Amino acid sequence: MDLVVATRDGLYCPPGRFHIDPWRPVERAVITHAHADHARPGHGAYLAAAAGEQVLRIRLGDIPLQTLEYGRAVELDGVKVSLHPAGHVLGSAQVRIEYRGEVWVASGDYKLEADPTCAPFEPVRCHVFITESTFGLPIYRWPGREALFGEVNDWWRRNAQAGRASVLFCYAFGKAQRILASVDPAIGPVVAHGAVAAIDDGYRRSGVRLPPALRMADVANKSTLRQALVLAPPSAQGSPWIKRFGDHSDGYASGWMRVRGNQRRKGVDRGFVLSDHADWPALQRAVDATGAQRVFVTHGSAHAMVRWLRERGLDAETFATEYGDEDDGDTGDLVAGADET
Repeated sequence: MDLVVATRDGLYCPPGRFHIDPWRPVERAVITHAHADHARPGHGAYLAAAAGEQVLRIRLGDIPLQTLEYGRAVELDGVKVSLHPAGHVLGSAQVRIEYRGEVWVASGDYKLEADPTCAPFEPVRCHVFITESTFGLPIYRWPGREALFGEVNDWWRRNAQAGRASVLFCYAFGKAQRILASVDPAIGPVVAHGAVAAIDDGYRRSGVRLPPALRMADVANKSTLRQALVLAPPSAQGSPWIKRFGDHSDGYASGWMRVRGNQRRKGVDRGFVLSDHADWPALQRAVDATGAQRVFVTHGSAHAMVRWLRERGLDAETFATEYGDEDDGDTGDLVAGADET
């Protein structure tokens, strides 16, 4: 018996009678993380990692939520279920499913790079591994953390010296907090769009230490905005909120900036290659670390990943899903109760 199958509502565990990140309302949902394409409203019951409770409630409101500490197991209709760090964003988890001696792991989204705002990816040994493949092509290889944020700091510093704000478009949940925790605060103030600030608050309530970031309403001296780094979701591009900063330089943080031409298509001055997903080498390392002989690939460049896995002698196929690409910032930027201030 397959422990996870694809259904019209999402990935489903038949013996445990639960779904994983379902896209339609179901009776019982195990949620890997709070991004909008994985955590949706309307389910009868939710199970998620305790580390992500605050951001999940910010996203979905007062839901019937049970949380688990990483590594702790519960039984759902005789199936042993535990959650393990995925390294994607705060509270992201891989779902380990054990039944009658067989172990499956559904990874959700993940990355292997160090991130000061969430628990690091933990390889989990299993017989069958379900992996994402958002950036599952050899072209996608991420720069090192020091080099990347050195570029961001240099860009911000030059703009501040010229008296121009630096507006950096980035996904409001996960990427914005990672940037905030990694840039040099000595360069100038950081201003957060309301959608970003709401998630910042959830991170802080979860115990994550983040440097301060101002909302526009908190800025007493508007002249300081000329030295500011502004973190805003891509949906704010061209909005009246952005126009408050007057003459400014803008940038875009995304794994897609690795492809020549995407910076021009986004209409920004700078592109920074920053993703909360695994790049091509990291996807390979993650699969190898599981020891799985059977692999299912979900969204992204799934067919290329399947081909590479089969060349390695693994039993590989795809799962059709409705997961989107929040790395591009075009989905899930809205937060319940958040405004632009």
